[in-house]
Amino acid sequence: QVQLVESGGGLVQPGGSLRLSCVASGSIFGGNPGDNRVDWYRQAPGKQREWVARIFNVGVTRYADSVKGRFTTSIDNAENTVYLQMNSLKPEDTAVYYCKFPFGSWGQGTQVTVSS
Repeated sequence: QVQLVESGGGLVQPGGSLRLSCVASGSIFGGNPGDNRVDWYRQAPGKQREWVARIFNVGVTRYADSVKGRFTTSIDNAENTVYLQMNSLKPEDTAVYYCKFPFGSWGQGTQVTVSS
């Protein structure tokens, strides 16, 4: 079964940018029946996990209202990687970010901290 691993988090000032990577252990949409998309989620301290963005295997994307216009998700099939480009970051974007197949398991996530 194809697994996803997140990376790329860090500390950034408000208004800055980060690019998160979600690397698949195999062909990103070729391994798991029914897993035709990758979702990004985040969980801030003391809050419930929330959905952030989605990319389908055909490249169609969807975004939560809170990140629309600031975040962009994309696929590099050659690298078996999904990216989340985060621009104009705000302190309220501080959270652990996860990527996940619909029927996949949760990974360790990657911490994003937006602070001056």
